[in-house]
Amino acid sequence: MGDEPAHGEQADRARLRPVSGTSHDSDEALLLEVARGDQAAYEALFDRVSGQVYGVVRRVVRDPAQSEEVAQEVLVEVWRTAARFDPTRGSAGTWILTMAHRRAIDRVRSEQASRDRNHRVGSAQHAREFDEVAEQVEVAFEHEQVRRALGSLTDLQREAVELAYYKGHTYREVASLLDTPLGTVKTRMRDGLIRLRDALGVAT
Repeated sequence: MGDEPAHGEQADRARLRPVSGTSHDSDEALLLEVARGDQAAYEALFDRVSGQVYGVVRRVVRDPAQSEEVAQEVLVEVWRTAARFDPTRGSAGTWILTMAHRRAIDRVRSEQASRDRNHRVGSAQHAREFDEVAEQVEVAFEHEQVRRALGSLTDLQREAVELAYYKGHTYREVASLLDTPLGTVKTRMRDGLIRLRDALGVAT
């Protein structure tokens, strides 16, 4: 892979680095900046926690493909709901991983409900509680939203986001795996995340 022009790297770093700096900030400080719409802070935060999120989800969901999908949903939700984080009630890591665990449990329950429903085919008189049905519909709708949103990204954006989210790779590792300049990967991933946020936000 060829070296990236120095001036391009410097310009990219200057554009992404917030005034306070994100590389040494605590997770709590980064999350508070994310709540203000700071994209660089979000990049630094998900670079730190994406692997942990996937690990928590994988332990609950088990299935690798479903675990990747749930991890994607969690990390998008962090971007969308960062303003709800209250540092007086716990750490940013706990808040994010609790969200991941909750989403994973929701997926397991949804899958179990689907299996149960298949076993009940032909039992038209069997009553299902409204809350259970509503939850299944809502979860399925959110999953479909994420699939559609991912489909709207370019190949490079999608591959970069999936490597960072699903596999827990850093930006430099993603750039190496895709044989693409680091600055290009950062830009495409940032643009991809913004498109995901906007695509999901339109429907919420």
